[in-house]
Amino acid sequence: MKTLDKIRNKLIDTRGIDPSVLIAFLQVESGGRGFAADGRLMIQFEPHWFRKQAPYAPTGAWSVNKIEKQSAEWIAFNNAATHNLPAAIESTSLGLPQIMGFHWKRLGYDSALHMWSDFSESEDKQIGALIKFIETDKKLHDAILEKNWHVIASIYNGAKYRELATRIGREPYDISMQKAYAVENKRARELA
Repeated sequence: MKTLDKIRNKLIDTRGIDPSVLIAFLQVESGGRGFAADGRLMIQFEPHWFRKQAPYAPTGAWSVNKIEKQSAEWIAFNNAATHNLPAAIESTSLGLPQIMGFHWKRLGYDSALHMWSDFSESEDKQIGALIKFIETDKKLHDAILEKNWHVIASIYNGAKYRELATRIGREPYDISMQKAYAVENKRARELA
């Protein structure tokens, strides 16, 4: 909780965005951690995106990756990176907010590698990227201000987020966000 309290203090002035919503994002996306216990960036490598980014890459450990523990994500990522590093980064969600690497241009980076390097520096940079990600999408920004969890989930995790949750045996994203927000909002009121 210390990390989230530290994050909360940095999010107090986020241009009208309730810090509890941002912390709910971070909780749902990465458990509130931008880096794993071994110090490496929290990642989730997504093979279907790599296939789109690097259609001629030979199959390997990257092509059989599922949503796994960090060690398995890194095996898949490293394998994909040997074939095409920029495509591997673009096919990976990164850090606290788990923003896909293919959003590098939208976030103002020169390249996917520059985004990776920035996210690898600090959680502060990752949070800054999340705020910019939200601010560059009016529909997402409005949904966050309204706390419209379905629209947030549809934009952030795709229109088929409910089907994905069913397929992998997880709670739907909108429900997870709503629950995380309720917990964090309660904590914020208690801290005030």
